[in-house]
Amino acid sequence: MFVDTHCHLTMLDLTPYGGDLDQALDAARQAGVTKFMGISVDLEDHIKLAEIASRHDDVGYTVGVHPCEDQHVMARATTDFLVELAQSEKVWALGETGLDYYHSTDFVEDQKQCFARHIQASKIVKKPVVVHTRSAKHDTVDIIRAEQSTHGILHCFTEDWETAKAVLDCGYYISFSGIISFKNAQSLRDVAKQVPLDRVLIETDSPYLAPVPYRGKTNEPKYVPYVAKALSEVYDKSLEEIGMITMQNFENLLNFK
Repeated sequence: MFVDTHCHLTMLDLTPYGGDLDQALDAARQAGVTKFMGISVDLEDHIKLAEIASRHDDVGYTVGVHPCEDQHVMARATTDFLVELAQSEKVWALGETGLDYYHSTDFVEDQKQCFARHIQASKIVKKPVVVHTRSAKHDTVDIIRAEQSTHGILHCFTEDWETAKAVLDCGYYISFSGIISFKNAQSLRDVAKQVPLDRVLIETDSPYLAPVPYRGKTNEPKYVPYVAKALSEVYDKSLEEIGMITMQNFENLLNFK
């Protein structure tokens, strides 16, 4: 019933599961999670993610380079190479890409060019792009518009309504993480309330950003229902309704051509 649209399956703390990812996925399934999208942050991640996805029908993955990666890694992510990596049916999206000026502004141009190449590849293979933005909302929106990107996810959304509306107008979906459940995130819940229900997705961004009541602990896919619970209160819907709506939204996103 719940889809974790953004989980770093190669980074999870598997200590509670004796180092066995399969057990962590089973625990999530028991909590009602029916699909997982494993996220690449560098060009090597797809190797391990492809192996995981080949063993699990309910796991797909992305290919791409995170904007905090080294400029030389970003340079290797040419449009042609991304297209080549994205051929498998188990590759559901490109990314995570985008812009991050919070950690560094040393390679802004490299980030922008790499982001644009991911969008170009996503258009060629007709698969969505997963976008990360931090301290860079205006440039992020500018590139989405300039590249005429209409098929994507703004993941782990924490921005204002102006940014949400800008990407929604481009055709994007907005994905909320455990942050939506944090006590001090009322302004984010106020923005979420304005996002049309048919454009909302949920994610853990695990191992980061565990939702309440696990805030501060390591995150994992089985906690994505707590994100749905926080959204159910925002939208005044049942937990089951949010689960079904966001699952259908993810299907619509993947099937959009």
